[in-house]
Amino acid sequence: MTAWRLMNLGKRITLGSAAAAALLLGWLATVQTARAIPEAPTEAAPGALVTKIMFVGKRYAEPPPLSLLDKVLTDEGLQGARLAIKENNMTGRLVEQHFELVEVMAGETEDIVPKVRAELANGHKLIVADLEPSDLLAVADLAEAKNAVIFNARSSSDDLRQQECRVNVFHITPNWAMRADALAQYLIWKKWRRWLLVYGTTPGDKEYVAAIKRAAQKFGAKIVEERPYEFDAGSRRTDSGHQQIQTQMPLLTQGAPEYDVIFVSDVGEAFGDYLMFRTYEPRPVVGSQGLQAVAWHRSFEQYAGTQLQNRFEKQAKRVMTERDYTAWLGVRVVGEAVTRTAKNTPEDVNAYILSKDFEVAGFKGLGLTFRSWDHQMRQPILLSGPRALVSISPQEGFLHQKHVADTLGFDEPETKCRISKK
Repeated sequence: MTAWRLMNLGKRITLGSAAAAALLLGWLATVQTARAIPEAPTEAAPGALVTKIMFVGKRYAEPPPLSLLDKVLTDEGLQGARLAIKENNMTGRLVEQHFELVEVMAGETEDIVPKVRAELANGHKLIVADLEPSDLLAVADLAEAKNAVIFNARSSSDDLRQQECRVNVFHITPNWAMRADALAQYLIWKKWRRWLLVYGTTPGDKEYVAAIKRAAQKFGAKIVEERPYEFDAGSRRTDSGHQQIQTQMPLLTQGAPEYDVIFVSDVGEAFGDYLMFRTYEPRPVVGSQGLQAVAWHRSFEQYAGTQLQNRFEKQAKRVMTERDYTAWLGVRVVGEAVTRTAKNTPEDVNAYILSKDFEVAGFKGLGLTFRSWDHQMRQPILLSGPRALVSISPQEGFLHQKHVADTLGFDEPETKCRISKK
């Protein structure tokens, strides 16, 4: 099929909708299989519009997984970006476009800023950033990045969407407020309105606690008591570790006022997994462990999610994590914008993804868009247990005058972001 016919087809079936996009992708997959179309090209065809996307990551010090079921990953996020480049090129080859990934990685003790500055000087200003907040802001505030388009694919910090928002930063990853609201809607739907809040002491724990309190007030739940975790978690990988934990968790949770669920904030994964099946009262655990609100989960298979999971596992030889998904989605946003407009400057990409015409399919049954007031991506949030999907928020019955996904997180009247003035 020629590029002209493909673009005409897109116009006729209104590819702005997620359903239509999924239909076209499914059709392309069928045609490619039937005609044995080869893998996406690794080199640009003569005359093709070439778009280079920079993936920026840093190998931060992270605690080892609590379970042997979870392996230490050294390419999280990066593998998702690599898969998205291939997918961009499967479509790009039909419309004389080509996409390339420029990988910029820093070690634990390295400064990422000089590495990014060097690539910005080469004109690479479409960026997917797998960075913690301080590094993300340092990159965004570079003079050379003033007109760049940076996609945050890692941090859930509410501050990055509020007081510390930047006009050149878009957020793929759901923030803490969206995650807490997604769980709160489900708990209210279940009529589990009484929450015992248990939290750790890291900065991330405190940010999530603030979001949980906000969600309780927003949706009419009651936090019956707040309890910090003050024990030494020990190690359940040692011979006696499970005995120590088996004693600590009942002590932590006993004597509380009557509650329906334990809402835990343990972003650093120091103790939250230990709460399940060890609490003084038999109650569900939700939050950073137990039932979690996530952008993606390895058990998700609806809306053709299985196909995405399978493609990723074939490439990476492991399951797709949330950071893999958000990096994949950041690269796909660029691919969608460039394919639709046939323009790849940062200014053109920025303008299109903020326009009413933009949607990107994220395998969630709803076209994904960006909020104009804080550049957060609107998206359904998966509510998942360790091994299975439980629900998807927004929940039925939670309404919004403009967009149902805006019931999650900071709506326009609430925002402290002043992007227009930055």
